[in-house]
This record gives sequence, C-alpha cells and structure tokens, in this order.
Amino acid sequence: MDVINALGRRKTAVARVYLKNGNGKIEINKKDYKEYFPTGTLQYVVEQPMLLTDNVGKFDIKVNLDGGGITGQAEALRLGISRALCEINPEYRPVLKAKGLLRRDPRMVERKKPGQPKARKKFQFSKR
Repeated sequence: MDVINALGRRKTAVARVYLKNGNGKIEINKKDYKEYFPTGTLQYVVEQPMLLTDNVGKFDIKVNLDGGGITGQAEALRLGISRALCEINPEYRPVLKAKGLLRRDPRMVERKKPGQPKARKKFQFSKR
C-alpha cells in the first residue's frame, strides 16, 4: 500500500492527511499530535476514527494543518482521517457514518453586517 491522501475541513481549518502503513505515529506540522493538541479532549477527537475502526497503531499519519483555531483544526483532521480510512477499506464507512464522522460540519461564522457592531448585535436603542 502506498500513501493515501485525503482532505478534511471545518470552519476555516484545512487538514491535508497522508496515511501509510506504519506503527501509529501521528505527526502534525512536523510535531507529535500530543504536543500539537495538548488537551485530552482534542487528542480523543483526533484518535476517534482509529478507535472506532480498531486501527490504533496500524498506520502512520502525516498531516499539514492550516487555518482556523485549535478545535476546528482537530475536527478537520478527524474528517480527513475518516475519509482516508474509507479509501483504504470501504467496510469502515458504515461505522464512521453512524457516528457522523464523514459529514463536513457546514457551520461557519456569520458575517458582520453594516450598521451593527457584530453579526447580530445591534447598537443600543435610545428613544429620546
């Protein structure tokens, strides 16, 4: 098996995932994923597709992460890993789909409108 690549996105974060046979090393922007995502919650989000498909320690994952915040990046990476695993073995698809890991989260930041301080907030109304 050669290198399989997939793309994951969330908000403004983009994760380019390169998956190949190995011993479970996950490298994000030339750093270990535990160093890049210091909290346990985000580490779990990254590991989730591997745990659900029983592939922990079977593949080496190299990732280029760009844009967005730390949570958006973790969720973009989760989508990228899920897509790459489906490319390797189509039998993983129902398991990942049931947990909602193959759906790109469409929620984005609402734009700021003119004449308002933020997207929905209005300036204080004064009757007199």
